[in-house]
Amino acid sequence: MDWQELNKTRVADLRDMLKEKNPNLQGVMSMKKEDLVEELAGILNIEKPTKTVVGIDKAAIKGKISELKVLRQQALEKGDHAELRVQRRKIHRLKRTLRKAMTS
Repeated sequence: MDWQELNKTRVADLRDMLKEKNPNLQGVMSMKKEDLVEELAGILNIEKPTKTVVGIDKAAIKGKISELKVLRQQALEKGDHAELRVQRRKIHRLKRTLRKAMTS
């Protein structure tokens, strides 16, 4: 069983599994799903997956976003709404690129 399977499991089933694995644990019925999954993962030695960026240079994109934020701030101070919109769209596209490149 992995983290995704635990997350897809119903809360009632998670509670039953937790009672089976650790009968001395108190407050199982009042636990939320996230807490149940965390507790079961600890008992079953399942690591929580982390997101990693694959296929792109994350540092370069973040640097470009920082540069665009400076340009955005300058456009905001000038009151140039057309330039402000252009910079905001560029930042938005780069952030989406980062999010799409993330895998679990």
